[in-house]
Amino acid sequence: MDRAVHAGVARMTAGLAPSMFAEAWMDWAVHLAVSPGKQLELFEEFTRGAQAIWSQAITGKAMRGKAKEAPDGDRRFAGEAWRRPPFHLWSQAHQQAWAWWQQAVTGVHGVAAPHENLMAFATGLAVDAVSPSNFAATNPEVIAATLDQRGRNLLRGAQHLSEDIARKFGAEPPQRLPHFTLGRTLAATPGKVVFRNELIELIQYAPQTETVRPEPILIVPAWIMKYYILDLSQTNSLVKYLVQQGYTVFILSWKNPDAEDRGLGMEDYRQLGVLEAVDAVQAITGAGQIHAVGYCLGGTLLAIAAAAMARDGDARLASVTLLAAQVDFTEAGELRLFISSSEVTLIEDMMAQTGYLTSDQMAGAFALLRARDLIWAPMIRDYLLGERDAAFDLMTWNADATRMPARMHSEYLRWLFLNNDLTEGRYHVSNKAVAVSDIRAPVFAVGTEQDHVAPWRSVYKIHLFVDADVTFVLTSGGHNAGIVSEPGHAGRHFRIADTPLDAPFRDPDEWLAATDPQQGSWWPAFAAWLEARSGRPGPLPPMGGALSGKYAALCDAPGTYVRQR
Repeated sequence: MDRAVHAGVARMTAGLAPSMFAEAWMDWAVHLAVSPGKQLELFEEFTRGAQAIWSQAITGKAMRGKAKEAPDGDRRFAGEAWRRPPFHLWSQAHQQAWAWWQQAVTGVHGVAAPHENLMAFATGLAVDAVSPSNFAATNPEVIAATLDQRGRNLLRGAQHLSEDIARKFGAEPPQRLPHFTLGRTLAATPGKVVFRNELIELIQYAPQTETVRPEPILIVPAWIMKYYILDLSQTNSLVKYLVQQGYTVFILSWKNPDAEDRGLGMEDYRQLGVLEAVDAVQAITGAGQIHAVGYCLGGTLLAIAAAAMARDGDARLASVTLLAAQVDFTEAGELRLFISSSEVTLIEDMMAQTGYLTSDQMAGAFALLRARDLIWAPMIRDYLLGERDAAFDLMTWNADATRMPARMHSEYLRWLFLNNDLTEGRYHVSNKAVAVSDIRAPVFAVGTEQDHVAPWRSVYKIHLFVDADVTFVLTSGGHNAGIVSEPGHAGRHFRIADTPLDAPFRDPDEWLAATDPQQGSWWPAFAAWLEARSGRPGPLPPMGGALSGKYAALCDAPGTYVRQR
């Protein structure tokens, strides 16, 4: 009965626990009530800001240094039209309100840091919701478009809104993009599915060189996304790039789980995913060792699997590469705003009814973290300006989301995000604890500068937990675009530095100051790193188990699991 009620609450609150916000608000309100100095400071700041805005309204000129702007810059008001009255006044008033509320909920003596962060997020979200840029009557760019197009932009926007509502509630099928087709323009690197179980399809890619390195590459992508983020299109496929460097490449394609898969847990993902794939790769190629690559959650799972293998004396991994992947979750970025015991309990109760977490529920949390870019900006563009962004490969992949089995997602949130069991020695595999420090294979770790999912300083913590040589790369871009950073992509840069096993630790800021940026993609540096840890090229291995046997080719890549909706 309780779970049913909690699931109903979750549906009304978009999966966010009201108790989490209530606790944060109470902590802030009580401490602010007994902080007269902070109250006086806020009153004085409000008075100065109001004076600046009032002076500007009367004279038409801003008082220098008075009306504050949001500290992270504000692209919403960057256009020339926002410099003219009264729009400049409105934008300044909004930014002043945003800054004042941030000052009001932060720096209150005694408030717990998680509650302060949540209050800053919530108030920023609320103030942004009433930004003048969000309304047709107060947005000069929308007004100009409406006058120029005689209202046709608003008619198109209404049509876009109607279409999106219909798709949201299932009245219309998801929009199809014929110019982006799996196996033709997306996930198009030639290969075969050479193994399938109830959780994964294993794809082996056809060689594109006359010889290959003896160590194959096994890629473990995150199951929160379709694998082809790493085989996106012919111009930006990491898979294709590695194949062309003379490696036999394999990748896991995860099943999109449904209600009957509710019992699949983290151990199933390790056993049925990583370990069975390692067995298959070794059986097909005859390789003594394998280069293992994990991306995002797949990298965390790979670290767990590699630690357990090392603990048990299994030395089949020649190297471990972690792309935007964390092993320690104490500084896991903005997502920690939504991770508390009450929030995880609410998610568990919500999943108890369906057996999984839907992609919409996950996407909603990510959208809230970047509401300006992922909620308000698309709303203005689609519904007020009546425009639709031209589709591209990364956008198409981003819309092709997956579900999370109830048990696995609960274990992931509790064991890793909430309790940080992996790096604190409490994570168990086969009834025995595992330690990341057991990993002896050289590690190549990549963080991205603008990552909201796995902040690079959190990824950098791998230096603290492995007893191995670590090569760390910090690349431009975000969680996805920073990894999909092919050679020739304009405006890309990266930093790279080796930290031998016996070298002293450097904190992230020291590392950053001592490591000069290099222009271009980090992919060639990764290829050179792999080459230095690989044997001489030799003959090509068979595709799967040739014509028969356990690993016989089942179908062409990209397989069947990737098409599940």
